[in-house]
Amino acid sequence: MRKIILAAAIATSALGLAACSESTETETDEAVDAMAADAEAAGDEVATDVTTAADATAEDINAAADEAADEAVKTTDEIGEAAANIAAEAEDAAE
Repeated sequence: MRKIILAAAIATSALGLAACSESTETETDEAVDAMAADAEAAGDEVATDVTTAADATAEDINAAADEAADEAVKTTDEIGEAAANIAAEAEDAAE
């Protein structure tokens, strides 16, 4: 996206330079430089926002995985306890 904006800015400045005086040429160059800097800053901000969102998503995924693992351990413990209770009941019934 920066390349498109930069290309448009360069094209605009080239047309402007062809028909302008030297002072206008300098002003146009400064405007083009400012537009390029703005485009770069916007690109950097988007990259930062994407990185922040990706980090938050990764943290959410890790938290969900940890919670699922905890639930699996609880379920396994419950199954073990139920099996032990059934075994105890079977022993009591056999006596």
